[in-house]
Amino acid sequence: MVETKWFYGAEGIQDALLIRRDVFVEEQKVPKEIEYDEWDQKAFHLVVYDQGIPKATGRCILKEGIYSLGRIAVVKEARGQGFGDLVVRMLVRKAFQQGAKEVHLHAQLQVQDFYEKLGFEAYGEVYEEAGIDHISMVRKEDVKGSCC
Repeated sequence: MVETKWFYGAEGIQDALLIRRDVFVEEQKVPKEIEYDEWDQKAFHLVVYDQGIPKATGRCILKEGIYSLGRIAVVKEARGQGFGDLVVRMLVRKAFQQGAKEVHLHAQLQVQDFYEKLGFEAYGEVYEEAGIDHISMVRKEDVKGSCC
């Protein structure tokens, strides 16, 4: 059974941090010093569990009036099963419920098409973050007011 849990701030996000360690630090070689940051204390975090095992995570932050999604990760053995889609849709919904008119993210170039399928549009130039090529993307609120 798939279950989702929300957390606000750094309290209770151990499972999210484990997923991020596995995906970003171990697999993608992102330095742990930049993976874990002060925004974890101020973010809404989502963790998706399958049979009680953490499989995916992501967070939503509000910085200078802009809602941004980030740290979206799915453990390797669970990719292609819809967990990433679920995380993004729920984070987008949460941001719009909190008052966002648009939601931003920094997408790794290799998954740009994944985010485009979820309604995000790329803008700006490709840039490097943590040694990985990224593109900024935005999703605007649906005209009808529903996002997902």
